[in-house]
This record gives sequence, C-alpha cells and structure tokens, in this order.
Amino acid sequence: MAVDHYENFPVASFLLPRRLVPAVEAIYAFARSADDLADEGDAAPGERLAALAAYESALDAIGRGEPQADPMFARLAAVVAQYRLQLQPMRDLLSAFKQDVVTPRYADYALLLDYCRRSANPVGRLMLALYDCIDATRLRESDAICTALQLINFWQDVAIDIAKGRIYIPQEDLVRFGVTEDQIMRGDTGGGWRALMAFEVERARALMLKGAGLPLRLPGRIGWELRMVVQGGLRILEAIEQADCDVFRHRPKLAAGDWMTIAWRAMRM
Repeated sequence: MAVDHYENFPVASFLLPRRLVPAVEAIYAFARSADDLADEGDAAPGERLAALAAYESALDAIGRGEPQADPMFARLAAVVAQYRLQLQPMRDLLSAFKQDVVTPRYADYALLLDYCRRSANPVGRLMLALYDCIDATRLRESDAICTALQLINFWQDVAIDIAKGRIYIPQEDLVRFGVTEDQIMRGDTGGGWRALMAFEVERARALMLKGAGLPLRLPGRIGWELRMVVQGGLRILEAIEQADCDVFRHRPKLAAGDWMTIAWRAMRM
C-alpha cells in the first residue's frame, strides 16, 4: 500500500525506515478507510455516521485488549501494543471524519483550527510516537506543520470541496473580503477573491514556518522526511500565488520539476 496517498500523512515513503512500514500501513489503512466512509460513495449521512461509530467501538475493544476479527483492526491492535500508542489520536480522527458528514461550513478560523486539531494533527503525533520522539516542543511543532498541511489542502481544493457542498474558508473571512458562496460556486476570481486567498496562503505559510524547526531536531530519516514535507507544502503555496490565486482553473500541485527545488531547499534548511 502506498502510504503517501492520504493527504494528511506527512510521510515520503522512500525515506520511511523499513521497520516502520507495517506500522504506518496499519495506521494508514485505518485512517484512509475511515475517511472514505465519511467522504466517498453515495451512503446517507446516517449510514456514514453509523459506520464511523463502529470504528469507534473497534477502538474501544482494542483499548480493552479484546481480540479483533477484522484483519485491519487486528493489525492495528498489534501496532498499538508494540509501540504503546495512545488511542486518542485515532479517536480524534474519527471525530473529524464524523464532523465532515454534518458540518459543511466553518463560522470562524478558531473552529477551523479545532477541526484541523482532530483531522490532521493526530497523524503527526502518531508518527512521532512510532519514532519515540515525543516531547512538548516537538508535539507543538508537529501540530503546526500538520495544521498547515491541512489548510494548504483546503486552499488548493476549493473547487473540489464546493462540488461536495463544503467550504472550509471561514465564513468570517468571506465576509471580510466580500466574497460570496455563489462566487465560489461559479469559480469567479474577481472582487476580493485574490486578496482573500493571499490572506489564507499567508496564514498557512506562517504556521508551516512555525513548525519548521522540528525536522532540524529529529534524527536521521524522519528529519529529512519532514524537511521534504515542509518544503513541499511551502512550494504548493507558491504555486497558488503563481496561479494568481485561481485555484478553480489551475489546481496547484507539485510537478516533477518541483521536486528538485524541494530537495535543494530541504538540504539548505
């Protein structure tokens, strides 16, 4: 299984130590499948929430040390036991996925950050736990990087999200810059759109730079991995700016040529 498909996994698979591959794949399978329950297919909201509640029950059973019949949860239980992982980050992920089913708008930035705290930050915390690199400073910087990655994903996927009926740009920011939901639905970059996106891009950049000290203090591969993650996120923000904030017609993404720039910048951090 490719571990770089799930956008909130801050990993570059070729840098992942082989000994950690089974553990990362087990966590990935849980997160990816739970996210799909919330976001894919044509199930009704009630069915999605019930399926996610079943995942919560499975986590509770793992916490009680009960054997798991489902192979995915059996693998996850083994990883939790081997690395003494806390279950709360996984519960937080499920909480965020359930929120995706019922919450298509965010009134303000604080509410969006709370969503990111549960949708993105747990992944970084689980990765640090696998590497046995947990302390208050590292957790704080990991949270900044993961939240920044989540915000970057939101800004590059505005067109994709509005097609699903979701807008992650805080409503207070839309009002501040005079941008309407109808304008987003039409892909109209006029009026205050570019100023709004420039504001959101700078927010995400500031968060990423706030956490950028973390890879410099982590040993070996994880440090280099996170250097690439930080520079990759910053590069996508540059791509948004280079597209004049038109994320409707030019979804910013990393091209083959970007990786040389990212690698060079990672080495110079």
